[in-house]
Amino acid sequence: MKDTRFGVLPRRFPMTRTSLRVKCPILRYTQRVRLTTFFIDLDDTIYPASSGIWTMIRDRMSQYMHDRLGLPWEQIPALRRTLFETYGTTMRGLQATYQIDTQDFLAYVHDVPVREILHPDPELKRVLLSFPQRKIIFTNADAHHAVRVLDALQLRECFESIVDIVQIAPACKPQPVSFQTALRIAGENDPGSCLFIDDSPHNLAAAKTIGFITMLVGASSPHPAAHYTADRLIDMDVVLSDFRYPAARTDGLTKC
Repeated sequence: MKDTRFGVLPRRFPMTRTSLRVKCPILRYTQRVRLTTFFIDLDDTIYPASSGIWTMIRDRMSQYMHDRLGLPWEQIPALRRTLFETYGTTMRGLQATYQIDTQDFLAYVHDVPVREILHPDPELKRVLLSFPQRKIIFTNADAHHAVRVLDALQLRECFESIVDIVQIAPACKPQPVSFQTALRIAGENDPGSCLFIDDSPHNLAAAKTIGFITMLVGASSPHPAAHYTADRLIDMDVVLSDFRYPAARTDGLTKC
C-alpha cells in the first residue's frame, strides 16, 4: 500500500476475517480529508456487549416501569418496543407519555455494578491515545454513567469531553438533530471531518446521512450504514491506522 500521508489511497482494500476495513471493496477517491474529531458511543462500544452491562440496564428500565409507574409486567416489553421505535429511546418515550422524572430514571436504570464487571484496559487506552484527533463520548446515557464506565476501564484521560442525553435534550440518537447538537457542543462545523463510532446501525445510518464518516463496532462483515467495520473498538488500531496522520484519508466514501 502506498504511503497515505502523500497522494491518494489505492482503489481497492484487502478484506480479512479479523477486520473488514470498509463496507465495499472498491472506492473512488477524489479529494483529501482531514479528520479532527472522533465521536465514540459508550455502552456496548467502549466495552464489549458480552459484558452484559447493557442487558442489566435494559432490565432495570423494565423494573422502573413496573415499580415506579405500576405497569403490569406483561405489557412492558411491547410498550418499551413501541416507545423505542417512536421516540428513539425508552426514556424519551416515557418523558413524553408519562412525564417521568428524568434524573430519577437515569439514576435508577444505571444502578448496575460497573466496577465489578469492567476492569482497566491498558491496550485500548494505548490505541485511543495513539490517535491525534479529539475524542468525545457521545451517548444516550448520562454523563454520570459514562464517567463510571470510563473510570472502571481507566480511559477517562483519553476523552476530551462527554456529550450525553441531558445535553442533547429533547433529542436522542438516532435523531439527526442530536448529531447536529453534538457537533455544536464540540465546536465542529463540518460533519465530514468527524468520525462517529457506534454499535448501532440505526445511529450510524443517521450520522452518515448528515455527513459523518462512520464505523460500526461489533460486526464481522460490511454494513451499508458504516464506512468501516470492526469486531471490537480496539481494532481501530488497524482499521483506522491511516487516520493517525493529519490529512491521511481521501474523500469519496459515499460512493459505496
